Amino acid sequence: MLSQIQRLSQETEGRYATDEELRFLADYARSFELRVQTYQKLQASEAVIIQQVYTKMRAIDPTLFRVGNEDMTTKWQRDTLRVLRYSAAAMLIDDPESLRERFLFWFQTLMRAFNTQKSCGVTYTIMQEVVKQLLTPSEAGLILPILEVNRRMLGTV
Repeated sequence: MLSQIQRLSQETEGRYATDEELRFLADYARSFELRVQTYQKLQASEAVIIQQVYTKMRAIDPTLFRVGNEDMTTKWQRDTLRVLRYSAAAMLIDDPESLRERFLFWFQTLMRAFNTQKSCGVTYTIMQEVVKQLLTPSEAGLILPILEVNRRMLGTV
């Protein structure tokens, strides 16, 4: 949304915006209540989401939380919570572009430096499954595309 507003401001400098150029604002207004509801549900459920993702990942492959001999569970939980919160905010303001440009590119560099792409890929695949169970289909439809971007950016080599 913020990226779209900025782009609209630049593209319409010195003139009025067309109905087509303003359409994203009407679309956002229509989805605003659902976005707030989804954001609040994610906020209230974040501990459950993180715990369920962790439990499922641990069952699949306990080594996903290890780098060498070091247990990275606490770091994984902190990082995953951070990404979930940034993702929820991006969904709320309908601005996945800013999430990608201002957070995910930077975070991707860190995840690659620690060689955690496999863990990230599994994390955001499972998180999508967990979120589908906790949210209504309409709510999930708002956040799942962002979680998929997270999986693609952080979970690929």
